[in-house]
Amino acid sequence: MKRNIQVLLLLFTGVGLLHIALLTDLYLRYVRAGLRPALIASGVLLIVLGAVSAARDGFPFNRPRADHDHGGHQGHGHDHSQGPRIAWLLYVPALTILFLAPPALGSYTAARDEAKAKAPAAGDSLFPALPRNGIVELSLNDFSTRAVWDTGGTLRGHTVRLTGFVTPGRHGTWYVSRLAISCCAADATVRKVRVHGATAPPADAWVSVTGTWHPTGKVGTDDASPALDATTVQRVPAPKDPYNDAVETRPGR
Repeated sequence: MKRNIQVLLLLFTGVGLLHIALLTDLYLRYVRAGLRPALIASGVLLIVLGAVSAARDGFPFNRPRADHDHGGHQGHGHDHSQGPRIAWLLYVPALTILFLAPPALGSYTAARDEAKAKAPAAGDSLFPALPRNGIVELSLNDFSTRAVWDTGGTLRGHTVRLTGFVTPGRHGTWYVSRLAISCCAADATVRKVRVHGATAPPADAWVSVTGTWHPTGKVGTDDASPALDATTVQRVPAPKDPYNDAVETRPGR
């Protein structure tokens, strides 16, 4: 690859990383919020490396020679220092970071991934009681874990509110879903709750669903699955962080 292409790739990629990490919230579509400092450091490092390479090679003022002298004879009339033209395609991902905003993972991913509520550890088998009055706002992870593993039935008799995006299912069914990440979007895992008693909004629409627990299967076994009898479904704006599903348990208003 030509040195000029390498230098520009370093600079464009570095500027792109700084753009999404400093000036926008787009980095949250790729990685967890805690990795923002690492993205900023990476962007600065790439720009520094690109600037050093440019200064060393005299870019953009250097020009490769058109031919070579082989043993006192003129070259073959072409420049061997030129890289393959396909190398220019490497600019595409670098420029994408700058000018395009790919959407966060959504219903397409959630529909193709099986959601399994993780069983609590032996020392965490007791679930805290929920507030007695008002609507309780829960994360999909908390609701799913209680619906599947809480043999004490702390969800029973409570009205809860769940927020996520719509994932269509089979035969007219649908789910309110969230995707959780440990590091980046590549390791995303799905959390989804089946919604009963309400017409499905469009796929990937963000909604707030209020309702009561719909028992499905034997709680405390893998036969149980999280489900909700909906009383209201309200469209809401998509959050800045589409993968963060941490919601404190508190009475709704």
